[in-house]
Amino acid sequence: MKFRLPRCLRRTNLLALFTAALMIATRGQAEPLPLERAIRLALAHSTSSAIANADVQRAFASYRELRNNYLPQLAIGSGLGWSYGFPLTIEGAAPALGNAVAQSSIFNPAQRQLIKAAKTEWHASEFQDKNQRNALIQDVALTYAELAKWEARLVRLQQDEAQARQMEQAVAERLQEGVDSAVDLNKAKLTAARVRLHRAEARGNADVLRRHLSTLTGLPVSSIEIAPETIPALPPVAAEEDLSERAIASSPAIKFAEQHSLAESMRALAEHRALYPSMDFSAQYARLSTINNYNDYYRKFQPDNATIGLAIRIPLFNASQRARADAAEAEALKAKKQADAARYQVAEETLKLQRAAEQLEAAREVAQLEYQLAQSGLDAAQTRIDAKTGTLHELADARVQAAERYLLFQDANFEYQRVRMNLLRATGDLEKWALPGTASTNPAAK
Repeated sequence: MKFRLPRCLRRTNLLALFTAALMIATRGQAEPLPLERAIRLALAHSTSSAIANADVQRAFASYRELRNNYLPQLAIGSGLGWSYGFPLTIEGAAPALGNAVAQSSIFNPAQRQLIKAAKTEWHASEFQDKNQRNALIQDVALTYAELAKWEARLVRLQQDEAQARQMEQAVAERLQEGVDSAVDLNKAKLTAARVRLHRAEARGNADVLRRHLSTLTGLPVSSIEIAPETIPALPPVAAEEDLSERAIASSPAIKFAEQHSLAESMRALAEHRALYPSMDFSAQYARLSTINNYNDYYRKFQPDNATIGLAIRIPLFNASQRARADAAEAEALKAKKQADAARYQVAEETLKLQRAAEQLEAAREVAQLEYQLAQSGLDAAQTRIDAKTGTLHELADARVQAAERYLLFQDANFEYQRVRMNLLRATGDLEKWALPGTASTNPAAK
C-alpha cells in the first residue's frame, strides 16, 4: 500500500516554518553579544577580579610599609601637665609644652630581608590576579559555547517536535483506517514525548546559562543574544608535542607558588638575622616649662632641649627568637614542597588534557560522520516518501536516528571544546585565543 500524506502534516509544516521565522525576526531585534565583548564586560564587571586586584594592592601597600621604615617618621605633640614634687613622665615622655620626635631605621639586616619578602609576595599576588583573570575568561567562553549548543539544539528540537506531532497524528489516522496498530501509535507517542523531554532540558539549561552569563557580564538577561559565529576556531593539538613543559613555564599557579616559596625563605632568613646587631636614628626636641619643677630638681634649667643620636642594639641571647626562626624555616620548606607539588600536578593535568583532546577530536569526527550518514538516510527516506515508494515507519525511524545522532554530535563537539579550552588555559594561550587583539601582560616583567 502506498503512503498518502495527510493534510494535517502540511498544515503543521506551515505552522513550524511560521514559528521559526517569528523567532528569527524577534532575535534580530536584539543586539548580538560577541564572545570578545562578553569577556571584556566580564573582566570589567567581575567581583572575583576586583577581589584579586584588591589583594595585589594590599600586597603592594605592605611592601611600601616595610620599605618606608628607612624614611624618618616625624611626630609632634605635647605633654602638658602640672607636677607636684619630682616631674614624673607622662606616657613615657617628660611633661613639656611641646615636643617633636623623628625616628628611622639605618641598619637592620632582618628588616631588609622582610622588605625583599614583601616585594616577592607582591609579585606573587600579581600572578594570582593573572590566574583569576584566566579563570574568568574560561568561565565566560565555556558558558558562551554551551549556551550556543543548547540554543542550536532548541531550534532543531522545535522542528523535531513539529515532525513528531504530525507523525503521531498520521499514525492515529492510519490506526483508524486499520493500517497501523496501537503499538505503532504508542511508539509515535514515545518519540514525541522524548522530543518534549529533550526540549525541556535544553530550555532549562539555556535559561540557567543565560542567567550565569548575565551575572558575569552585568547585562540584563533579556538583552543577551549570543552570536555563535564569533567563537574563534580552536587550534589543532599536535600529538607529537609535549605541552607539559609549556604549561609549567607559563602557569600562573606555579609562578605564584614559586614566588611564595621564595618569600617564605626570605622571611626565615629575616628571623635569623633578627639576632644580628641593628641601628636606628632618633632625634627629639622638647619645650619645657617651670610649672613642672625642673628648676627645683635639676641644677640648671633651660626651656629648649634637643637630643639626636643612634640607638644601637646588640642581641646577646634570645632563645624565643631562635625558635621563631626555626618555625619560619619549616614554613619555607613547606612552601617549597608545595611549589614542587604544583609543578607535578600541572604537568600531569596538562598531559591528561592533551591526550583527552586528541581522543575527543577523533570522537567528534566519528559523531559528525555518523550524523551525516543518519541525515543521508533521512533524506533517502523522504525521497522514497515523495516518490510514494517508502513507508511511514521507515521515515519515522530515519528521523529518530538522525535526531539522536545530532544530539550525540553536539555533545561530542562541546566536550571537545571544553577540554580544548582547558588545555589552552594550561599552556597560557587562552587569553590570546579569546582576545586576539589584546597583548598578554607578564607580571614578572613589572
